[in-house]
Amino acid sequence: MAVWTKEDLERIGEAEEIQVAPLRRDGTPRRPVTIWIVRVGDDLYVRSYRGAEAAWYRAARASGAGKLLAGGLERDVAFHPEADPGVNDQIDEAYRTKYRRYLDSYVPPMLTPTARSTTLKVVPS
Repeated sequence: MAVWTKEDLERIGEAEEIQVAPLRRDGTPRRPVTIWIVRVGDDLYVRSYRGAEAAWYRAARASGAGKLLAGGLERDVAFHPEADPGVNDQIDEAYRTKYRRYLDSYVPPMLTPTARSTTLKVVPS
């Protein structure tokens, strides 16, 4: 299994926004969508602001793979549902910290049970 390099973790983890392009059934990437990403230790996580109905999220779950563009990098990635519910509290804190200037607007929806249920771990492939 591939692992993130230190440089990848720093560049991706520090990016304000990233783009993800989950793969279609035929293996081609969908149109990139801009989303937030957070780092917890040496792991990267994304969530769907709009819950499980968001098209990018449904595609990421269906294919489990895609492309990530962030910090001048483009990487092939896999999307894995986060199996450890205990890490969600750490991810919540990472969203609060990284996006603190949005604490009164965009962050609260990212911390709801609906968004938490869409937590995906992003790993290099």
